[in-house]
Amino acid sequence: MDDYGFLSVLPPVIAIILALRTKQVYIALVFGIWFSWLIINDWNFLTGTLATIEGLVNVFKSEGNTRTIIFSALVGALLLFIQYSRGVEGFVNQLNKLIQYFENKHSGYSRIMVQLLAMLTGVVLFVETSISSLTVGTLYRPVFDKLKIPREKLAYIADSSSSPTSILIPFNAWGAFIMGLLLTQNIENPFRVMLSSIAFNFYPILALIILFIVIVSKRDIGQMRKAEKRTLETGMLMDEGSKPMISDVITSYEPKKGIKAKSYNMVVPLLTMVIMMPVNLAYTGWSKVESSNSFWDHVTKAIGNGSGSSSVLYAVITSIIVAMILYRSQGIMKLKEMVDLTLKGISELMPLAILMLLAFAIGDACNELGTGQFVANWSKDWLSPQFLPALVFVISSFIAFSTGTSWGTFAIMLAISIPMANIHGAEVTLVIAATLGGGIFGDHCSPISDTSIISSMASASDHIDHVRTQLPYALIGGFITTALYLILGFALI
Repeated sequence: MDDYGFLSVLPPVIAIILALRTKQVYIALVFGIWFSWLIINDWNFLTGTLATIEGLVNVFKSEGNTRTIIFSALVGALLLFIQYSRGVEGFVNQLNKLIQYFENKHSGYSRIMVQLLAMLTGVVLFVETSISSLTVGTLYRPVFDKLKIPREKLAYIADSSSSPTSILIPFNAWGAFIMGLLLTQNIENPFRVMLSSIAFNFYPILALIILFIVIVSKRDIGQMRKAEKRTLETGMLMDEGSKPMISDVITSYEPKKGIKAKSYNMVVPLLTMVIMMPVNLAYTGWSKVESSNSFWDHVTKAIGNGSGSSSVLYAVITSIIVAMILYRSQGIMKLKEMVDLTLKGISELMPLAILMLLAFAIGDACNELGTGQFVANWSKDWLSPQFLPALVFVISSFIAFSTGTSWGTFAIMLAISIPMANIHGAEVTLVIAATLGGGIFGDHCSPISDTSIISSMASASDHIDHVRTQLPYALIGGFITTALYLILGFALI
């Protein structure tokens, strides 16, 4: 590999700056990829442009990348199946019965219960952040309005129970995407490394803990406290002059009419996907285990050596097949409807698949340039490895806040932070966790975050009010996380 020196840093830096200025992450990543290959090809515009195209095509040379992209698209079909079958509606109906039961037994606690159930729904729908935020916002909004809970609180619950859960329970597109990025950095057993990093991913854990404490203690702070007081005293769900952010997106997936809403139409397919993940990991890693002391020891080692990308792909395909059989047996869907919904679901998540493609491509280009290695070598003489996890968390947070995307942040930062961890002798899983947690934290604070926007839309809340009321809780989690990374940095290194 040639030594491109400081030039190797320019593509990701330019991509970040362009994303800040244009708020268009796709354009920023494409330009960063093109600029990388322009440098590699000695500034020849034609060969650099052609190399960019080939770089995008070469992403599919990696079987893991291809499986991940296909998985991401197929998840859209599964989510649409569940929505169309009224499975989500049936699940929430069951939760509402619990609310009514608890209200009858313990009058006055219904406000706490409905907020906890909204949080639980967001956690259960960890398979995808958008469907989690949309479901929590749209289905719980009427109940929240009836109980005089401000729209800002609903948006906060929808936002803070979606992405933190998706990254802590990585049997979804998030896990597949992160494993793909780890593979581009030559990480062996990416699934095992990703699971190991979860214990150090403090911000998502703290975000959920803080959310739970806020709901149970009924002690809000800052603007959220004013919002709660306003709604309880005046009945106003939003501040005077605030404009609810509503979009057709939240009503685009109408369930089929004339069928009964049943919770198992959601639970069975999702549970199938979750169960099939470790099963497929054990299957794909079974032949890689050379020796074991017992059957369960063999299973454990096989899971650790399994193919993450294969496992998530097989899991979602199995889940879709189970959903088709389940819905067909109830007469909910015919073959034509299944095909139409599958194609529509895939099309709805194509932007996600394209983002994955670009993220893998810029990671490959940065590897070719030696970006991470250059930054690691440059910082070796002056940066203490004890400060590396905290520094990576802060930088990732800034990028995510500025660009509004955690996934784009992962793509840029993992290509830099992992080589830095290797050079400085820092704990790799700790640095990976700091990178991922920083992306989530910055995303929670950003007014241009897609997850925050969707949460505002689904909750019919004023978007700026949502960001303003959520910010203090996010900052508390961010400050504590930074302190924990400083403490662990000195303790482990």
